[in-house]
Amino acid sequence: MVFEFRLPDIGEGIAEAEIVEWLVSEGDSVKSDQTIIKVETDKAVADLPSPVSGTILKINFSKGDTVNVGAVLCVIGDKDENIDNKRNVLMKNENKVMKIQEDNKSNINKNNINLNGKVLVSPVVRKIALEKGFDLTTVKGSGVNGQILISDLPSESKIPEIVESPRPNGIISQKKYDQYGYVERIPMKGVRKVIAQNMINSLSRTAQVTAMEDIGVTKLWDLRLREKEHFAIEGVKLTFMPFVINAVIKALQKFPKMNSSIEGENIVLKKYYNIGVAVQTDVGLMVPVIKIAERKSISEIAKEIESLAEKCRDRTIDTMDLKGSTFTITNYGSIGGTYATPIINPGESAILGLGKIFDRAVLDNSGSVKNVKILPISLTFDHQIVDGAEATQFIIYLKELLESPDEELLK
Repeated sequence: MVFEFRLPDIGEGIAEAEIVEWLVSEGDSVKSDQTIIKVETDKAVADLPSPVSGTILKINFSKGDTVNVGAVLCVIGDKDENIDNKRNVLMKNENKVMKIQEDNKSNINKNNINLNGKVLVSPVVRKIALEKGFDLTTVKGSGVNGQILISDLPSESKIPEIVESPRPNGIISQKKYDQYGYVERIPMKGVRKVIAQNMINSLSRTAQVTAMEDIGVTKLWDLRLREKEHFAIEGVKLTFMPFVINAVIKALQKFPKMNSSIEGENIVLKKYYNIGVAVQTDVGLMVPVIKIAERKSISEIAKEIESLAEKCRDRTIDTMDLKGSTFTITNYGSIGGTYATPIINPGESAILGLGKIFDRAVLDNSGSVKNVKILPISLTFDHQIVDGAEATQFIIYLKELLESPDEELLK
């Protein structure tokens, strides 16, 4: 019996997913619940198990393809089964190609397409056309039965609007140059596509304002140096982020609108503190969330930050670890940045940006010059929820906590 394994919703309301890796090949035997494919949904990579036991008869998509929910990923059946249904699966992709060709039928030269919808062209000419970005369906062939010859290909000066022929999965690859010169086109997909959609959604639904401030963190710098070795004995890498998170939570508790969201015509004040920490990865920015952070010690927060960041970078992060944040902190200072205007994550009312700590020479009360460690911060807030005065008060209180750290920040 033949089974068509379709891309499931995975319970997250996704519309599509990108294939990261096939763990099986055509002809391999698989067991029910055996992981056979890895796909990227939202910002995480999910393992999909085979729903049945049998042999992989046909794999319909390749690594890197973006597949819609409900599409047949592969066909599973008996090893020696001779089935007509297999052809039906293949026809799904062929129908996609034919639909694209039908949509562009005004540009198709029927003389060079045979009854199977294939362009009559040799492999050599097809390769040249692919490299040059020619759409062979628009080229009239002068060979036998309309076959396209090398001499039929247009010169580069005649191809500003030409694209490559449709690929088997229905995707059209754009030409490699515009009217001014060669270009590289990178598909907007996966994590980058999600980031783009989230940022546009955020900007379209919020009134975002950014306030900046410099915070003297010399005492905090010294405190971290004193405690760093002690925490290292326990296997904890102590950075400034856990101190900032503890201070932020205290500030959020004092100014609750900074830890809120808009639902309909209501401002929802969150009585829990789930802190998102932005992590840079090879595929884009990901924001794992430290849940109920107000109940965790600085040691627990430090360990969780390190663990979640590692999972983000090696793409083993669970989707639930990327959801539920009430306030986000992004540390662009780790790569040398100073100030920014960070964009609020959807469902939140503010985001705090941390710049690179730098030295500043200042005069003390006696007129002597001394060196001060400065932490530049940028707070973006939703002016629909938070007034400028309240945002300023939040910054001032946060500044007080970080400039004069006490034992509370170490708990």
